[in-house]
Amino acid sequence: MPRSLRRLLAALLALTLLVLGLMLSLTQWLPRLAGIWLPAQTRIVLDGSPRWRDGALWFPAVRYLAGECVLASVEQASLGWHHRRWRLNAHQVTLDSDCLQQLPAGEQAGAPKSLAAWQQLLPGADIQLDTLAIAPWQQYAGRFDLSLTPEQQTLRYRGDNLSVDARLQGQHLEVEQLTLRHNALPQPVTLHGAFDLPEFANGLPVSGTLEGDLQYAGEPLRLTLDWQQQQGKLELYTRGDGQPLLSLPWQADPQQIRIVQGRYRWPTGDQTLSGFLDLKLDNWQQGLEETQITGRLNVLTQGRGGKGNAVLSIGPGKLSMTDSALPLRLTGESKLAAMQLYAALPGNLSGPLLDPQLKFQPGALLRLRGRLLSTLEVDEARWPLAGVRLASQGVDGRLQAILKAHDPSFGQFQLHLDGRAANFWPDKGEWTWRYWGAGEMLPLNAAWTLKGTGGWRDTLIHLDSLDAGFNQMQYGMAQVLRPRLTLSAPVNWQRDLQAPAFNGGFRIDAGETLFDFGGRLPASSLRFEAKGQDPSHFIWRGQLQAQAIGPLRVHGRWDGARLRGEAWWPTQSLTVFQPLLKPDLKMKIRAGELRAQVAFSAAAQEGFSAGGHWTVKQGSLWTPDNQINGVDFSLPFRLKDQQWQFGVRGPVSLRIGEVTNQFAMQNIRADLQGYYPWREDHPLTLQDVSLDLLGGQVTLPALRLPQHDAAILSLRDISLSKLVTALKPKQFAMSGNINGELPLWVNNPHWLVHNGWIANSGGLTFRMDKDMADAITAGNVAAGAAMDWLRYMAISRSWATLDLDNLGNLTMQAQVQGVSRFSNREQTVNLNYRHQQNLFQLWRSLRFGDNLQSWVEQNATLPTKRDQQP
Repeated sequence: MPRSLRRLLAALLALTLLVLGLMLSLTQWLPRLAGIWLPAQTRIVLDGSPRWRDGALWFPAVRYLAGECVLASVEQASLGWHHRRWRLNAHQVTLDSDCLQQLPAGEQAGAPKSLAAWQQLLPGADIQLDTLAIAPWQQYAGRFDLSLTPEQQTLRYRGDNLSVDARLQGQHLEVEQLTLRHNALPQPVTLHGAFDLPEFANGLPVSGTLEGDLQYAGEPLRLTLDWQQQQGKLELYTRGDGQPLLSLPWQADPQQIRIVQGRYRWPTGDQTLSGFLDLKLDNWQQGLEETQITGRLNVLTQGRGGKGNAVLSIGPGKLSMTDSALPLRLTGESKLAAMQLYAALPGNLSGPLLDPQLKFQPGALLRLRGRLLSTLEVDEARWPLAGVRLASQGVDGRLQAILKAHDPSFGQFQLHLDGRAANFWPDKGEWTWRYWGAGEMLPLNAAWTLKGTGGWRDTLIHLDSLDAGFNQMQYGMAQVLRPRLTLSAPVNWQRDLQAPAFNGGFRIDAGETLFDFGGRLPASSLRFEAKGQDPSHFIWRGQLQAQAIGPLRVHGRWDGARLRGEAWWPTQSLTVFQPLLKPDLKMKIRAGELRAQVAFSAAAQEGFSAGGHWTVKQGSLWTPDNQINGVDFSLPFRLKDQQWQFGVRGPVSLRIGEVTNQFAMQNIRADLQGYYPWREDHPLTLQDVSLDLLGGQVTLPALRLPQHDAAILSLRDISLSKLVTALKPKQFAMSGNINGELPLWVNNPHWLVHNGWIANSGGLTFRMDKDMADAITAGNVAAGAAMDWLRYMAISRSWATLDLDNLGNLTMQAQVQGVSRFSNREQTVNLNYRHQQNLFQLWRSLRFGDNLQSWVEQNATLPTKRDQQP
């Protein structure tokens, strides 16, 4: 083999080995070679070996590091040459803006300065990135397509929340469409415009216009931005309104950007807002880190209490991608339609620009006055905010609140809240607190105190302790002494939308309950548990015990506006209800059973209402003058607006077997139906009253209240012998039956009974005591002669009229006709009798002898000789 051929083969072999070596060590030498042109302290790292695929060099993963921070991460990238153009494709490109702070400051020497120079360096290339994401704006990730030539650069970007179509030709940039979506915007914002960029890409555009449409609070808005050279104006309009909602005139030079006398207004809705804005950005060309920010924003309001002016002072300070330091101070007052806000809030904005935090300085205080709800008047609310930090992670620090308020219907109160928050937002983080307060509750004529502890951890609100005490509760006819509300089990409210839950245990202990009629309920205890979805929708169940009375089982539900419930009183001995009777009545419950069922409802606007049924079986009651046995009582009722309705589907029914006193009564029946207190359109009617008395019967068909007609009390076959036996007079004796009708009046200005009558039913007999007759005869000869004829008399006809006034004065006119028998002789007797006496004193003194003597002396008519028979 010739020597020249051997040398050629050796050179080709060496070249082949060199190429293979370079290819195999590409991951080592290529990053170092690229590092020659990269900024200091930055490097490229290849993850995995690159290889040739489909006519392009394919890289599994490439990372660009600034220090130890991954500034850019590229996955599945390929670089190739097609149709005389470079083509760069990548599946995923992620940029981390936090790493920009690791890049060294300064520029490389000899780098081109003008935009045209940069464009001339561009090769013909197409860059296609399936997904481009820039942290922390990952929500704006999308597909990136960029076409490059020295003459024109075209961008097409498509994402869920951001879409851009733009074209740059020389210094002319045309934005064909820019669409932005954000959670704070009900509709996407669409912009379009054109700009002329400066010769060097180091400043604002020389001129340009930008227009767009957006919506806010349901209002369609139009945005315009235009400028020439170093000044311009940004304006925001509503459709069909010639006056701008926002007008920001600005000026710019190499040292400063200024907004002078910017104006804004928001005239729609119940509350109008307006104000001015001044802002200065010094050293803006040196980058965001060196820009000094100073500004002033004021808010003018008019409402309750006149005009208000609040001023937000900004800076001097800076905003930074890594460490902002911008002082803020809000002072002044804002007077809204129903409230007045007063603020003195010094604070400091710090941290990275993309995730800043606001920390309030000492002296930060926010106050409020005015109407918070439809009827709640806030006298003063105070929020001390010193040391509180506000950031995207939440609120951190000590949170306090003091509220003084009053409600015309419920009274005044004061509440205190003191707690600590740790990165808290509603349903995120943790906030623990303790609370206390005092006030009054006018509907119940009560004064109250309150204290307890609780917290809010993520989606769980928990109440660990509660102690609410009242001096009393008075409503309608009842007064509850010293009730106290506590927790028997912690209250937990789980606000998770997937599994909402609310539960807790409560206990109400109270002293005696006093009633207007003189009775009392012993010290009581009510325990109940609540379970549901949230505090505005839950069911509750419990029981009430008042010493020997009970247990009364209760359950119900709360729907956020109305409390509904039902109560069952199982069959229980009637004797345990002895305390409910007024002691002055001197009544003793001896036997019987009670059971009851009640449904009730309570709402702020409608008050308290109830309805149910009480039943008493075989009751027995003793009083100093009576024994009442065999009581059956049925009470259906309703209570609303402090008015009772008795007998809803059927009347109140009272049945008494026997009442034993001076006059024994049996088979007492009475029905009651209507309203109490009664009115003309809501009467109360006592009806179907009847009882057996003295061998006869007493009936009352109906008594209506208010009364227009007399209620007729009828007497049938009343035995005089049983009446005399019950009264036990020694001066006389009578036998026979009488009838009568007594027209009763309850609310007559003068009469209780008017034009009543009593008459005999069959023959009557009258026998005078011998000793009484002899005494009368001895004292008066004329009267003695009359007494002899009245010692024994058979009465064939008697008639009496009765009137009884409100003072108890009884007036009776009587006529008596009969036959007297004395000394074996019979004589016709006609008597006319008028009697006046206070009936209320009759039971205290029954002077039958004196009354009879006076009656005979004044009214006896001596018989004529014709009437005498041998």
